[in-house]
Amino acid sequence: MPYQAVLFDLDGTLLNTLIDLAESANSALAELGYPVHPIDAYRFFVGGGVRVLFERALPEQNRDADTVQACVERFTKIYDERWDVKTHLYDGVAEMLDGLAARQIKMAVLSNKPHSFTQICAAKYLAPWPISPVLGQRDGFAHKPDPTGALEIAKELGIATEDFLYLGDTATDMQTALAAGMFAVGALWGFRPEEELREAGAQALIAAPTDLLGCLE
Repeated sequence: MPYQAVLFDLDGTLLNTLIDLAESANSALAELGYPVHPIDAYRFFVGGGVRVLFERALPEQNRDADTVQACVERFTKIYDERWDVKTHLYDGVAEMLDGLAARQIKMAVLSNKPHSFTQICAAKYLAPWPISPVLGQRDGFAHKPDPTGALEIAKELGIATEDFLYLGDTATDMQTALAAGMFAVGALWGFRPEEELREAGAQALIAAPTDLLGCLE
């Protein structure tokens, strides 16, 4: 039976947000007196939510809860002002979404990005397509790789989890998909390397977004 729905990660899968995330985080670190990092280092810092980002980016001796929280608060203010300066859809994403919509495949987003930022990113970059629900990290809700959000989306859409493809670019995404009983597809154009996706249990790997259309059957 063909798959009936696709659940997407956002950053590193549909949107290339790396530069805006990295420059905002570096600004927060610098303002608070901590070392900054090359843009590419953020490929491995992001993916677990903003708190995890700074738990990874801060010097080991400065990863106490108060310092992390100060960084999160400063980052949030900075990112709110510059979240869309260099962010863009990856090449091929629009064509993939067009193809899924034409096939009447249901689409949804689940991100570890804060819910408010997930919503505004989707509103700006994904509005042409029928993608709903769009969920980010919400207070009081477990975040990926916990499957709670994925299961919530499946229930809202009324589609069994085994009828979902899940497309993401990190080990966290592959773990989420498998925990939810969805078919885990790794995006090789994203933030993390192929080896990480394979080790995390990716059931398929695709080199370009439109390749997902070939996984529907």
